[in-house]
Amino acid sequence: MLVWTDYVLYRVSLRGFDLAKLEDIVKYSIERYHDNETGRAVVVGHHDNELVILPYEEDKGTITPITVHITTRQQINMRLKTGRFSNE
Repeated sequence: MLVWTDYVLYRVSLRGFDLAKLEDIVKYSIERYHDNETGRAVVVGHHDNELVILPYEEDKGTITPITVHITTRQQINMRLKTGRFSNE
């Protein structure tokens, strides 16, 4: 079950994202990492022509996205290289 906080809904609206597309990314994307700096899980996917990243917390079958923002493949690769991200 996904829980969208008011903050995330605000960010989605502010950045012009489609909530249904983000939900599909969270549910079905196979590109997932662990953010060693924040301790959160991170999912990456495509929203139209943009690559987006959604950090989230998971607890007892509930997934709560923390925020969403556009990223680049270079940023993801750098975070993997420096050890900030690791494969789950």
